Amino acid sequence: MRTAKKKTGIARLLEIADAKRRLLVLACCLAIVSSLLMLAPFLSAYHILKELLRNAANPSANDVNLLLFWAIAAFVALLAALALLYASAIASHYAAFDILYNLRIRLARHLAALPMGFHTRESTGTIRKTLEVNVEKVEAFIAHQLPDLAGAVSLPLLMLAGMFVLDWRLALACTLPIVAAFVMQGVVFQGQKAREHTRQYHDALEKMNAAGVEYVRGMPAVKVFGITVRSFLGFHAAIEGYREQAEQISRTYKHPYTLFFVILSSILAFVLPTGLYLLGGEPDPSSFAVTLLLFLVMAPGLPMPVLKLLNIGGNLRMIAEGVERIDALFATGPLAEPDRPAVPKTHAVAFEAVHFSYAEADSATDAATDNAAPEALAGVSFVAEENTITALVGPSGSGKSTIANLIPRFWDVSSGAIRIGGVDIREIGTAQLMDTVSFVFQDVHLFHDTIEENIRMGRADLDREQVVAAAKAARCHEFISTLPDGYATRIGEGGTYLSGGEGQRLAIARALLKNAPILVLDEATAFADPENEALIQEGINSLIKGKTVLVIAHRLASIREADQILVMDRGRIAERGQHEELLAAQGLYRRMWEAYTDAEAWHLPAGESGAIKEAA
Repeated sequence: MRTAKKKTGIARLLEIADAKRRLLVLACCLAIVSSLLMLAPFLSAYHILKELLRNAANPSANDVNLLLFWAIAAFVALLAALALLYASAIASHYAAFDILYNLRIRLARHLAALPMGFHTRESTGTIRKTLEVNVEKVEAFIAHQLPDLAGAVSLPLLMLAGMFVLDWRLALACTLPIVAAFVMQGVVFQGQKAREHTRQYHDALEKMNAAGVEYVRGMPAVKVFGITVRSFLGFHAAIEGYREQAEQISRTYKHPYTLFFVILSSILAFVLPTGLYLLGGEPDPSSFAVTLLLFLVMAPGLPMPVLKLLNIGGNLRMIAEGVERIDALFATGPLAEPDRPAVPKTHAVAFEAVHFSYAEADSATDAATDNAAPEALAGVSFVAEENTITALVGPSGSGKSTIANLIPRFWDVSSGAIRIGGVDIREIGTAQLMDTVSFVFQDVHLFHDTIEENIRMGRADLDREQVVAAAKAARCHEFISTLPDGYATRIGEGGTYLSGGEGQRLAIARALLKNAPILVLDEATAFADPENEALIQEGINSLIKGKTVLVIAHRLASIREADQILVMDRGRIAERGQHEELLAAQGLYRRMWEAYTDAEAWHLPAGESGAIKEAA
């Protein structure tokens, strides 16, 4: 069976607009009628000139009522044209905003369903451009350019049709430069060179957005080290690259646009010589003179809608490129959902000979793979029983975070299986799996919203009392109560900024509200001061009751009472057991423990401190 060819360009834009076909057809019809009414002044001018020339020898014989009628008709038609144009804009904008809303919702849902490999590979700036800039360009096409296109096409066609009725020879003289200009426009804007430059322009814009986001996020380091835009080489290079592509676009279109504009602006240069030549051979020169005068009045008006078409044509190439990138995002497949989702009855977590490579995981959404890349996990097997605490320790890069991220299926394993209650997580629906597993990350992301909404995390089914109860259990109710607006206090830009320890306690409150049976803790107290650490630990103690808990531990003292400790090294489990057993084994865990206790006992020697002060 032949597969349908994927639509691109204007065809794809019209396919998107088809979601609100009736409204947009109405908007286009109103724009066309408005264009038709725009011709009324020219028709009025023709009849007025005809009457004036007919009575040129005796002006008192002019029909004043006729002249007044055509003058009023032109004014009324112009007002009606403007009213219809306004109504067209209202209809097209209503359709555009509805389409944009649904498009953004689809994109947001699709992004949430994509594997973590996509989000780690793609820059924030690139995704932001797709969600904001490219989608907004679709709005520009639907709300503005589609009705403009209908009007800009219909107006010159109607004008030329009227001209051909009056005199086909003069009409042909008007048509030739327009056809020549359109042919040249099509060759330039639809050519391979123009498409390639447009693609490179969008690539450069995405790189600049990504580098700009990184520059702003790294502002503390930028200020501390005195980095300027020029010395921040990645950002500066991205800006230079964007400038280069913008200039290249300008160079590509500069000469064709100038020639196009000159040809369109010289319609009178075609009409006047033709009219004067024909005038000498006409049997009724006075009647032909009226027609020629009308052409001389109408001809300068033809370039305006045609020039609008030029702008629309250039913008359509840009918009179409943005839509291709939106479609490319939609074409990136999410992790496969099971046909018949299973629901685990118990919540023990089991890894069975799990192998995992980030290079292979990314190859599912990226053609480029690196088969030589080392495995992040190599044959990892363990069971975390219900109502127990399993601690993951080991050097940086040993695979601890990878184990944690595979449990909620941020990526799929390369081989082996991860089971919850005996059910392979690939057989559990994504929504069910997310309800089953809860995370408290070391780095907490707080949204620019109220504290209540940051705890609630979109769950409208929870009442205020439940939010407050979770905050109390997480030991954050007290500091929230001291804020000016309490739970309604906004966090972030334009609001209040919280300390790291306060943010961690909000994250614990989130997890308490979610109340998932499996909990993954990524050392929530790693960066807390002693006072906050004690409060956070109290919150964690409330959180872990009756759950299957996996803890990524950096402070080894915090996991001494764990039911089992897995010591990771280079993607494998090097040792396993309880604290005392592992110390007695004299292996990697013992060396880590000794290094940890030595670090805890370290302090800055007074002599060296004094020496530093003297040197300063």
